[in-house]
Amino acid sequence: MDEPVPAAQPSLVRPYTLTAGRTDPGVHLPLEAPVETLESSRPPRWPAGDVRADIVALCVQRPSVAEIAARLSVPLGVARVLVGDLVTQGYLRVHTTLDHTANNDERRELIGRTLRGLRAL
Repeated sequence: MDEPVPAAQPSLVRPYTLTAGRTDPGVHLPLEAPVETLESSRPPRWPAGDVRADIVALCVQRPSVAEIAARLSVPLGVARVLVGDLVTQGYLRVHTTLDHTANNDERRELIGRTLRGLRAL
């Protein structure tokens, strides 16, 4: 008989320790902005299990900032700060989102991408 899989243990790391108490991402970072991993000539030297490595790996799929937080089960503010750090360090790129000059087709496309992303979660 198969043994039940134990539930995932909650992280004992407090969110403010992941960001050193910072709350500002340091870059313009809308929640719906797609984030992409960049090719880097310098490999990161993060310890095993570091959430930054998880973020970089996830961003190959170009998720939004909100999706990153949801998929990695980290608070949105923590995800924003860490993504901002990774952008300034050259590991990620944030793509622009719509502004007040966007036409209806662009807005519909954004809504469609958002719905597809939510369904994927």
